[in-house]
Amino acid sequence: MIVDYANFHQRADRTKYIFEKFEKYLGANVLDVGCDEAILKTLLTPDIKYTGIDVAGKPDIVLNLEKIERLPFDDSTFDCVICSDVLEHLDNLHFMFSELIRVTRGHVIVSWPNAWMAARVPMRRGEGTFKHYGLPPEKTADRHKWFFNLTEAENFVRCNVAKNDALELVEERITEKPRPAVLRAMRRLRYPQRRRYFNRYAHTLWTVFRKNVRG
Repeated sequence: MIVDYANFHQRADRTKYIFEKFEKYLGANVLDVGCDEAILKTLLTPDIKYTGIDVAGKPDIVLNLEKIERLPFDDSTFDCVICSDVLEHLDNLHFMFSELIRVTRGHVIVSWPNAWMAARVPMRRGEGTFKHYGLPPEKTADRHKWFFNLTEAENFVRCNVAKNDALELVEERITEKPRPAVLRAMRRLRYPQRRRYFNRYAHTLWTVFRKNVRG
């Protein structure tokens, strides 16, 4: 398990992190699920084929992931499938995760945001709000449908790998916000259990899967 210290103030920051840390997995044919403004496309070399899908932004294919019966691609079409901060927005999270696996012949990169980290301070104070949850006056499309912590995300990943002989977890990373080393040390002394510490302070779990295609 690798721990990185990073802030993602904008979606582009997250995309740059993906390119920096996971470039070796991309291959020659990439599917970007929930591509938004397709920032990743601008970082890739011209010889890499890129396909972005999303309901808005600048996708190659406009697609509402909650309104489809399957992704519009054959099995094992892409060398790499990327799905960053998307699944938690979908009622059909479990189905869509299986679709990510179906359409790759190589790797799948998924990020899992830790909702507990953003929620703990306003809940302790008994006031304030945290992004993507709550009850806004007007309906918004940009909201989360699932409220899970980092431990639950890790359990989801391990259970799905365990039940799929063709799927292997090849890399995991955790990102925390950059903080002074003294503060991090004090937090770890107060919360020495790995589970409690990361559920409080890690903001994202990153997982890389490899699909072993038979035949």
